[in-house]
Amino acid sequence: MPPETPDLLREFRERALTEGIPPDDIARWTDLARPCAFLGTKGGGPVVGRLGGPLMLPPDAPDPWCKLAATVDLAALPAGATDLDLPVDGHLLLFADPDPDRIGEGNLGTALHIPAGATVEERPADLDPEWRNYPYETDFPEGLLRLSTDVSLPYFTSVPASGALLGCEPHPEHPYASELIEVWMEMPGEGVGLGLQLGGYAEDEYGEEDPSVAAGREAARAVARGELPAPDTDVRPEDWVCLAQWIHGLDGLEMALYSWSISRQDLAAGRFDRVYATMTWNP
Repeated sequence: MPPETPDLLREFRERALTEGIPPDDIARWTDLARPCAFLGTKGGGPVVGRLGGPLMLPPDAPDPWCKLAATVDLAALPAGATDLDLPVDGHLLLFADPDPDRIGEGNLGTALHIPAGATVEERPADLDPEWRNYPYETDFPEGLLRLSTDVSLPYFTSVPASGALLGCEPHPEHPYASELIEVWMEMPGEGVGLGLQLGGYAEDEYGEEDPSVAAGREAARAVARGELPAPDTDVRPEDWVCLAQWIHGLDGLEMALYSWSISRQDLAAGRFDRVYATMTWNP
């Protein structure tokens, strides 16, 4: 965890107590804290990647089916910046298709890890002149990404309803989830901000179910339809976590919440071909 985490969580506990939330409920919530890395285009932190191009790929890599959103230099991330089992070096490329008309209808992105020392060459950023299938004719933002470390708490109040394919029920272990989220969002420096978050918990517009767990369920359906490679081992939706979340602010899609999710088993095996991307947006 970042060195400032204990003080931050202590202040959070004090604020939650003043709101009348029982101490045991606060403790169970803070036990879920995860370290995360925030990559933004402002500030004085070290450069760890960039938004946008250039698109650098190995000569034998197939053309991606959607557009490059960001490249992260994994060797530049300090140990413990996230709780993800990321490769220690090389570059992580995140690709996105933020089409609001396809929300809930399929995978909206992918990811690729390029090992350190691999030969790469520049490819055209727009590989297909008909690629822009969403109605917002805009370029992705570009700029250097600078690192700051943070801590992340859950942003969901529900879990899938028992025995149901659809629908959620209140989280049985966290009856004060809504109140705890509200306290956290009022903490200094917290809340939605433009940039890229690695690890931690994804947020969505509704705060109902963990977006990564929901992505895991959608990914399982995609495997059954032959739209996503099968995992090497048994994977449950509960095993899925936030690889990255992008608050992108594209013209016409301001403050949309775009997430790449992956199971911990796939991450350990380097199966970035199984990343599943989703987006929520409340116009």
